[in-house]
Amino acid sequence: MLKFSKLIVKLRIPIIIIAVLLLIPSVLGMVFTRTNYDMLDYLPDSIETMKGQKILKEDFGKGAFSFLIFEGMSDKDVAKAKDKIAKIDHVETALWYDDVLSLNVPKEMLPDKVYDAFNADDATIVAIFFDTGTSEDETMNAIAKIKTIAKNQCFVSGMSALVTDLKDICENEEPIYVAIAVVLSTIVMMLFLDSFIIPFLFLTSIGMSVLLNLGTNYFFGEVSFITKALAAVLQLAVTMDYSIFLWHSYSEQKQKFGDDKKSAMAHAIKATISSVVGSSVTTIAGFLALCFMTYTLGLDLGIVMAKGVVFGIIGCVTTLPAFILIFDKLIEKTKHKPLIPNMKKFSSFVVKRFVVFLIIFVIAVVPAYIYTEKTKDETYYQLSQALPKELDSSVANTKLEEKFGVGATHMVLADANLTPKTTKEMLKDIEKVDGIKYALTLESVVGSLVPEEVLPDKIKEIFESNRYKLILINSEYTTASDEVNKQCDTLSSLIKKYDKNAMLIGEAPCTKDLIDITDKDFKVVDAISIAAIFIIILFVTQSISFPIILVAVIEFAIFMNLGISSLAGSSLPFIAPICISTIQLGATVDYAILMTTRYKRERKNGMEKHEAIKIALYTSIPSILVSALGFFAATFGVAMYSNIDLISSICILMARGAIISMICVIFILPSLFTLLDKVICKTTIGMLPNNKKEG
Repeated sequence: MLKFSKLIVKLRIPIIIIAVLLLIPSVLGMVFTRTNYDMLDYLPDSIETMKGQKILKEDFGKGAFSFLIFEGMSDKDVAKAKDKIAKIDHVETALWYDDVLSLNVPKEMLPDKVYDAFNADDATIVAIFFDTGTSEDETMNAIAKIKTIAKNQCFVSGMSALVTDLKDICENEEPIYVAIAVVLSTIVMMLFLDSFIIPFLFLTSIGMSVLLNLGTNYFFGEVSFITKALAAVLQLAVTMDYSIFLWHSYSEQKQKFGDDKKSAMAHAIKATISSVVGSSVTTIAGFLALCFMTYTLGLDLGIVMAKGVVFGIIGCVTTLPAFILIFDKLIEKTKHKPLIPNMKKFSSFVVKRFVVFLIIFVIAVVPAYIYTEKTKDETYYQLSQALPKELDSSVANTKLEEKFGVGATHMVLADANLTPKTTKEMLKDIEKVDGIKYALTLESVVGSLVPEEVLPDKIKEIFESNRYKLILINSEYTTASDEVNKQCDTLSSLIKKYDKNAMLIGEAPCTKDLIDITDKDFKVVDAISIAAIFIIILFVTQSISFPIILVAVIEFAIFMNLGISSLAGSSLPFIAPICISTIQLGATVDYAILMTTRYKRERKNGMEKHEAIKIALYTSIPSILVSALGFFAATFGVAMYSNIDLISSICILMARGAIISMICVIFILPSLFTLLDKVICKTTIGMLPNNKKEG
């Protein structure tokens, strides 16, 4: 390993040149990587709702669906606007009153429920189908054009409109996320490290690794907006530790090698590789645990972040040493005394009062767990809740609910060979279900006054294909509510009585599937991350007891973190608890491993247990403190700034989690070492020298 380290030092200039050249394809790859803004798109293709969405597109040529709400416009103006909208690329169908009857014919000739469905006070709605999917670029471009044509008197509702607004917010905010994380992290490192220049070298090296990570996402085709928004910030927060470790190691080696800075750096790289690779495995394992989710957003985030950690390690032992050696003189000129005081007295204080901290741990663990479960139960799944209420899509959805009583729109795909009589019976039963406002088919749109023969073919094509009938159902209940989920179960059972292969699809049924799937995913991911990190710690520490103790401390910190959300009355987006349970465990267990390694070394060298724990504590605190505060700084600012609650919630949990994990490692872990020292010694290979006995 030393030969490899010396080679890196020797080739430091070529390494910088190669790294800079790699930034060109990385930036291009990042620019041309598509972003997916549809949270439902990550549901497995095997479930019925996703199969139904595919059939809707293949058989009917329909993908996304929206209602356009026109206010204060005459029928003629609505008709003109609708005709213009119908000509927009990828608008497959624009359905309104004038598609069934001429505007010269009184609207009262329409069946009552059809009239009521499309009219309320001074407003009317036009149903829009697109031939592209909910979050496809073509759909979002079409919605932007619709807004341009209809201007202020038209409101576009539905998932696609919401996704379009989300895209606009993300594109505006994402660069600011990175800027905030960089500025606040720099301030923390300038204060708590011993040089004003070294933080900028850290950030330059990490920035290169981030660009490499984001650029290689091109090979995946696309990434989710959550992954894109969080990847840079998370990678900065998580991999900063490795840079700090190299710097501390280099500073120590310089004391040994004096003016021979190249040898000092070679030995620092060697020490960093052996230490960082071991500790980074837990972080990578935490991210990879997300890949076991059936809901494939976890795979998207997990792979990108695990890859980011690997690039971070590579940068830490290649580009960062090169930068430090090149700018060594400037670093020396800008050195200052760090703010962190000597921690010997503090460590003595903690160890002497270990019983107090153990009592706090025992008392708090059960309520922390209970409130964590409450937090999980109180999560929300409706994406609109994560966005500002003043967005155009949010305003439109509110108007649709208030003026027309429509909270969600379901669709049924039934056998095209169902007789009109059977179809009407099914419609009657559907409309008897609690919360159903009305159901529309070709028969109900036609009614008794409009002969089917006089209808344009495009009207027939909306509701029938060679294989399926399409039924539109409007519900009074909003997506992701308990009422609509129960309603979906009832409707699914009901339609299968008439057609065993009938499918209930739409945003609400898909969201219900999302709730069911992620509820199972949470348990699976939690178990896998704990098991994987347990095994890694077992091999790293060569101990049976250490993995139990370390995982218990960090899991307690996670319980505290999530439990605070419930105590504060905060409702989290569903993905936040899943992400934080793995990310906080994987990223902050390193704090515990750092202290454990030093404690084990001191005990192995024959140090008495209290002294060994004190030394482990006061030598580890500076690194833990800088790491945790850096993690906090990188994520807290983003949490405060972001207008997207999905991003804000995950970042505030990570920021808070870093601080809580730091506190637990500093106070709880040494106390458990003190209590369980004999057990640890007996269950850890090489813990005490053979000739040493503890009384």
